[in-house]
Amino acid sequence: MDRAYEGDETRELAVELGDVPMVSPTQNRRTPWDYDRALYKRRNEIERLFRRLKGFRRIFSRFEKLAVMIVAFITFAFIVEGLRLC
Repeated sequence: MDRAYEGDETRELAVELGDVPMVSPTQNRRTPWDYDRALYKRRNEIERLFRRLKGFRRIFSRFEKLAVMIVAFITFAFIVEGLRLC
């Protein structure tokens, strides 16, 4: 979830579906809720990873027709990103 979707109805739907919403409440909310701040910070890492993966045009353009090739190229992209972090 994102702050744009932090309304009560959306949070209730997420809980009904079995998810644990990890979104910080907006500052103007009258009754803020508790959330795991460390886990919320980790969410940003995942968002940045997807932004970097968009640099691999083949993944998001879906040039490959076979599922095995798509998985192989995503695996390759993760390896490149892992090596970049070292």
